[in-house]
Amino acid sequence: MHPFDYAAPGGIDEALALLSRHGADAKVLAGGQSLVPLLNYRLAKPRMVIDINALDLGAVGLEGDTVRLGALVRHHILEESPEIAHACPLLGAAARLIGNVRVRSLGTVGGSLAHADPAAELPLVMVALDAHLTIRRGGGTRRIGASQFFTGYLSTSLEPNELLTEIEVPHTVGKGTALEELARRAGDFAVIAVAVVVGVDRRGRVDEARLAYAGVGPQPLRAHRAEDVLVGHEPTAEWVARAAGVARGTMPTHSDAFASSAYRSLLVEVLGRRALGQAVGRALATS
Repeated sequence: MHPFDYAAPGGIDEALALLSRHGADAKVLAGGQSLVPLLNYRLAKPRMVIDINALDLGAVGLEGDTVRLGALVRHHILEESPEIAHACPLLGAAARLIGNVRVRSLGTVGGSLAHADPAAELPLVMVALDAHLTIRRGGGTRRIGASQFFTGYLSTSLEPNELLTEIEVPHTVGKGTALEELARRAGDFAVIAVAVVVGVDRRGRVDEARLAYAGVGPQPLRAHRAEDVLVGHEPTAEWVARAAGVARGTMPTHSDAFASSAYRSLLVEVLGRRALGQAVGRALATS
């Protein structure tokens, strides 16, 4: 492991001052489930590691139609909370697919989002849910949508002197949601994953559709054209299959050691159709 200095600030202002002082030479340590392996393999060589575990960023709040998550909320909280399960079941569904019990006990929501693995579950569902992230820096705060936060492979819009502090997730009560993925083993990152949110109006027609994929590119991507296929129509099996086919035709795919581009393309359609069908069924059951 590359040698580095270590600091454990007691407050957000102190952490931001350290980030401002050290800039790109610093790395933030939260749950350590992404950073520690990078340090072990010397893929990251910071001069300063800033441990933020003492910061007051572990709260969960349900306010009106929003779930507020501090950046240090652990994965297992999403998995176990009955309040989150009611307000936004996609969060719990994503958490249950992450790693193993140890990873879910230590890993944090903010850490997963800041690491920005394009095949990870939490970045995917944040894009599907149209979540917003609060980012602080010395002297200011900004708020950004999840789709704009992720900018490429393991990269985000976070600047070296900034800290992700909170995530706001719209609840999905009254809507149907679903998450489907194919992974080589339980707990692995997905080869392809899809997260779906569907709303149905009183006439039984889709008035909201959100369809997002992980594993198809350098960051999670919304299938906007597939969403447009469903909106305004009754969510029959035919329309669901048509939307999944459009997603297959528009989502980029690639080949690697785990799957070919053609196989990923097939999964886009198959998993999309499966998740849409589940979400539609749940939406109709609540309408």
